[in-house]
Amino acid sequence: MEQPQIVSAQEWEAARERLLVQEKELTRARDAMASARRRMPWLAVTKHYDFEGPAGKASLLDLFEGRRQLIVYRAFLEPGVYGWPDHACPGCSMVADQVAHVAHLNARDTTLAFASRAPLADIDRVKARMGWTMPWYSMLDGSTFDVDHGVDEWHGTNAFIRDGDSVYRTYFVNARGDEVMGGTWNYLDITALGRQEEWEDSPEGRPQTAPYTWWRWHDAYENTDGPAEAYLSMIERGLEQDSR
Repeated sequence: MEQPQIVSAQEWEAARERLLVQEKELTRARDAMASARRRMPWLAVTKHYDFEGPAGKASLLDLFEGRRQLIVYRAFLEPGVYGWPDHACPGCSMVADQVAHVAHLNARDTTLAFASRAPLADIDRVKARMGWTMPWYSMLDGSTFDVDHGVDEWHGTNAFIRDGDSVYRTYFVNARGDEVMGGTWNYLDITALGRQEEWEDSPEGRPQTAPYTWWRWHDAYENTDGPAEAYLSMIERGLEQDSR
C-alpha cells in the first residue's frame, strides 16, 4: 500500500474540516431523500398472507404486533439456499448480525420482522445458534408474500403502515440499498413516519417529538418519566455543537 502524505496535527485537522463540509452535504442529501420517501404514495395491501410465528398462525396485520408501522426483511433461510440447514445465506446472515436492538424501533411505534420460507422450528434453531433475537416468521406454503413484494429471488426490505386493520405498502429497497440496513436510524428513514422528530421535513400531521429526548436504554422504555435534567443539558450542548 502506498503511504499517504504525513502531515502535522494542524494540517490534519484542516484536511478533516475540508472533508467535513462534504460529509455534511451528504447528510443533508440523505435527510432530503428520507423526506421524499415520507411523501411516497401508499399501496393498499388487500391480499391475505399466512405466516407462522411464536404465537402460531399469523397474518400480515399480526406482524405489526399492534404498532402502527412494520418493516419486513425477506431473509433466505430455507432448503436450496447456500448454508442450509445450518445457516441462512451469508449475505442475509450479515444483515441479521447488524440489526440493532429492536426496542428503539418499537419506541417509535415500529416493528421489525424477518421472514423466510424455512419451517419455524428451523428458523428458531438457526436463530439460537447465531444469537439473533428479532421476530422471525415462516411464510407458510402457498403464501405469495415474497413474490408479490419483490423478494422471491433476492433479499429486500419492505415498509408498511396500518390504519386500523387496513395495511399499506409504503416503501421497498433491495440490492445495495439493503447494505445500510440494521441500524435504528436507517430503518426509521425508510418508513412513512420517519424518525418522528421535530427537525424532520415531514408531511403535515405526522407524529413528531423533540430529538434525543425520547431515547432510553433499551431495557427502560417502560419508564414514562421524562429524561433527567442532566441529560437534557447534555442534549442542549450537543445540539449547539452540531449546529456549527
